[in-house]
Amino acid sequence: MTIRRAVLAIAAIAVVAAFGARAQNAPDYAAIIAAPDRRDADRDIDKRRDPKKLLAFTGARPGMKVLDMGAGGGYSTELMARAVAPNGVVYGQNVPNPSQKSKAIFDERMNTAAMKSVTPLFRPFDDPAPPEVRDLDLITFFFAYHDVTYMEVDRAAMNKKLFSALKPGGVLVIADHSAAAGAGTGVGKSLHRIEEVALRREVEAAGFKLIGEADFLRRPGDTRDFPSTRPTGPVDEFVLKFQRPN
Repeated sequence: MTIRRAVLAIAAIAVVAAFGARAQNAPDYAAIIAAPDRRDADRDIDKRRDPKKLLAFTGARPGMKVLDMGAGGGYSTELMARAVAPNGVVYGQNVPNPSQKSKAIFDERMNTAAMKSVTPLFRPFDDPAPPEVRDLDLITFFFAYHDVTYMEVDRAAMNKKLFSALKPGGVLVIADHSAAAGAGTGVGKSLHRIEEVALRREVEAAGFKLIGEADFLRRPGDTRDFPSTRPTGPVDEFVLKFQRPN
């Protein structure tokens, strides 16, 4: 075992010990994914997202307060809402002027019972939530961090805002498409990817500590030289868990 993985393993054990009692209340993630009232389009997304493992990795459970960054049409926002039901709260953040397509899907989704605990937030990425949205248990940022690299977003300010919105011990889970080593943040628009180490560097600069990483979306055969939005082969994706220290 490498030193890095040993450190992460120790951190993960500490987190499990700290939250063990509440973790016993984790929902049946498989049942959430299998819910008959989910959209057919969402089930198509499931095929490439492996949502059961992703939900389990976040640790989302009833009663949590969650912010879903870059909610888009609300696919992950709805999954979070189902996981924290019946007494949890989810905020779905989108930019003030989202695409008509994603807004239409999100608006339609908001009319369903699964979204009754969701509050939409149409705010810029670098100011994603009002001051009263604080003491969050969990922030999710799925497959959209690379987008902010080519938008007019102050990413340092964004990450500090996310840090402040979490309660001490709260976690931030980020999943994104892998860029080649050395690509940094320079291929966000052209390839819709970001280098993992570059993302980590930015997030940790805000005070976050990396406490876990998952490999269930890893695709070693990815050449990382084509757009993730128009794949010509397997797309490697990383999933990282950061914590605001107590």
